[in-house]
Amino acid sequence: MRLVSFAHGSRTGIGARTEDDRVVDFAADPQLPTTMRAFVAGGEAALERAADLLADGPALSLGDVRLLAPIRPPNNVMCIGKNYVEHAHEFAGSGFDASAQQVLPTSPVVFTKARSCLVGPGDDVTVSADPTGTSDYEGELAVVIGRGGTGIREADAEQHVYGYTVVNDLTVRELQKRHVQFFLGKSAATYCPMGPQIVTRDEIPDITACWVRTRVNGELRQAAPVADLIFPIPALIAAISASVRLEPGDVIATGTPAGVGIGFDPPRYLAAGDVVEVSVDGIGTLMNRAV
Repeated sequence: MRLVSFAHGSRTGIGARTEDDRVVDFAADPQLPTTMRAFVAGGEAALERAADLLADGPALSLGDVRLLAPIRPPNNVMCIGKNYVEHAHEFAGSGFDASAQQVLPTSPVVFTKARSCLVGPGDDVTVSADPTGTSDYEGELAVVIGRGGTGIREADAEQHVYGYTVVNDLTVRELQKRHVQFFLGKSAATYCPMGPQIVTRDEIPDITACWVRTRVNGELRQAAPVADLIFPIPALIAAISASVRLEPGDVIATGTPAGVGIGFDPPRYLAAGDVVEVSVDGIGTLMNRAV
């Protein structure tokens, strides 16, 4: 199922996107949850009820709604640094990795982005508010957690994956370097676009066969298969849940491929007017304009 959060007039809601680009509004069934976090927590029971609604429920035209970030996770968005080999090398050579002790990590590099920086597909990202002029893009596949828990084993991790979405892990590089820990450089207002939808795990039989691609003003900058992750999704879930209690609706951005702005000489940072499109096969394209 392809799940969306949306605004229709003055009202917000959640629903499912059909193959012919309509949105079935879950508000038509008063027994369904009204927030995406609650819907995800409802598991298979909620999905089965929504499937009945999809069969004959009223639908809105996609053109009549504004898609929002598909979910607001209970915790900060969790992110993984240096999780593609070529990107790890380009970041190590950029001069901005102030915390680096090794080029290729031996354990997942985990940081978070503040929930307050979350925006949706089509929303503007305010790079003009960055006085350093070092705002960069990072296209990523993101995992949405269904069943939460701690101490999740790699062998069991797939059972905790609810679905997938797309994240642009925008970064102020100068702040990332200055403060060593990534949080401030990653959490500027509007610097976590997410969307356009959540695609449930059953819709994508082999996520490792999908590719992540980023285009800036139509120019392909990043392209790599998910199979190239240094630490695959089960390893990330196991590593994070070893200490953090994952909750239904939590989001883990799995890392970005080579081709970010700092990988060029000179760096190619974002400027007002740039359009960034991040695509993941089977999930869709997340488009945002820099202002």
